[in-house]
Amino acid sequence: MRLEVSHIIKTYQGKTILNDCSFSFDRNITYVLMGANGCGKSTFLRICALLERPDSGAVAFTAGDVPLEQDMALRRRMTLVLPRIGVFNTTVFRNAAYGLQLRSAARKEIEERVNNALDFVGLGPQRDQHALTLSSGETQRLGIARALVLDPEILFLDEPTASVDEENTEIIESIVGAMKKQGRLTVIMTTHDRGQAERIADRLLIMKHGRIEEGARK
Repeated sequence: MRLEVSHIIKTYQGKTILNDCSFSFDRNITYVLMGANGCGKSTFLRICALLERPDSGAVAFTAGDVPLEQDMALRRRMTLVLPRIGVFNTTVFRNAAYGLQLRSAARKEIEERVNNALDFVGLGPQRDQHALTLSSGETQRLGIARALVLDPEILFLDEPTASVDEENTEIIESIVGAMKKQGRLTVIMTTHDRGQAERIADRLLIMKHGRIEEGARK
């Protein structure tokens, strides 16, 4: 599944946030979109994830050359992880399983997918721990696990290390690196940290004046 945004314009209270913003995202590539706080990165991700409508312009998804209808089935093929993760008043395992339970997945499938995702983000030993006792960095990793159990084709990560400590920042960067090696999904991540962007990205993007410019390729 490929994503293409064309001539997106978005304004809030008379201020233009995205201004004729266009870009095409290829499959199974890790993109990192960087820019100053407030430049429109989060708004861009929400529009791409079909959680917010642009004022004008188009967001299009294709499989091969076939355009995909923007329905619930399409929305289930992508997931957005926010900078601050809300958790339920229950265990780490049950938090990670929530999306699969909503989709009426079989118990055995839930068990397997959740355990694999928790191991992948380094939270396997905490599966039975109460989620509200996790640190901010662990909570962010739980949010990533909760997204991965849904097996998305496109994963949007909005400033995933913005409010975590150095140790968890390194862990989250290694998680993204492991996803890159697997090569099974498209990752579109935002950050304001140039060093982090250069460490993680296959392709570095820069948002300026409401538009996307491509940085130097590796």
